[in-house]
Amino acid sequence: MPLAAEFEAMLTEAAASGAPPMTELSPADARAMYQAMRPENPALTVGSMTDLSIPGPAGNIAARVYRPEGEGDFPVLMNFHGGGWVIGDLISADGISRDFCQTINCVVVSIDYRLAPEHPYPAAADDCIAATRWIGANMAAVGGNGKLAVTGESAGGQLAAVVAQAAQADGAPEICFQLLAYPVVDHDMTRGSYVENADGYLLTTDTMHWFWNMYCPDVATRNEVKASPIKAASLTGQPPAMVITAEFDPLRDEGKAYADALQAAGVPTTYHCANGLIHDFFATAAVLPCSRPPFEAACAALRSAFDSSAQG
Repeated sequence: MPLAAEFEAMLTEAAASGAPPMTELSPADARAMYQAMRPENPALTVGSMTDLSIPGPAGNIAARVYRPEGEGDFPVLMNFHGGGWVIGDLISADGISRDFCQTINCVVVSIDYRLAPEHPYPAAADDCIAATRWIGANMAAVGGNGKLAVTGESAGGQLAAVVAQAAQADGAPEICFQLLAYPVVDHDMTRGSYVENADGYLLTTDTMHWFWNMYCPDVATRNEVKASPIKAASLTGQPPAMVITAEFDPLRDEGKAYADALQAAGVPTTYHCANGLIHDFFATAAVLPCSRPPFEAACAALRSAFDSSAQG
């Protein structure tokens, strides 16, 4: 279907601004630009927001905990922000974390993992794995009721998939669901969507090359499952999943391929391609009507998974 009118207007405005492409910026400037694109959104009210320090493999990992209104313990959703492992932080993840917390009625733990190029692969993956293990073993610290799911957008979706695979391999913590939003799951950039959507739709193929070169400068490591989770020898026994992609996104086809691989391994998996939308559309779910339905569908899937795990 055609590009959604809201995104067409947004992209036209962005093109007219004359801003340089991200690939011409320093990592610090790219981070500042992304933070400006995704500011904090305190208008999305939650019960409380607190900062937390979690022991990690290279020092403490900063995290932010969002609790819903009301008494009692709640299910916990680990949220790994996007940004190609190079940009993104607790500020850029604030709006989506608040929206998840409010819409699902769950605790959201947002993780400020180490970024490349200062901390190349596998630093981001190792931090997210360590943070999830710690939360799984310390549910009381965040008011969790023992039910745990993982989510992330783009590179954060890749990290959520990596965390789910590591948890299964380790036998803990038990993850009841994985929501992967337009995830990076493979370093292969020859799929059709990389050609069809190479430029003009926010995330470009050139930007993905830039991200991969920053995070995995050693090309040989890109075949490892912590970098390309689709390369796993087996996906059997993975947590139930929902994979959401966008029609006008270079990452569309690899997300579909991962959903297909999960389904082939017998993992209960829902796949949805959001027609007319572009990469990063969850960030606009609170303001653009075209982005809200797929976000609401994702929240419904998470609520159902939390309810099912309660019964199980």
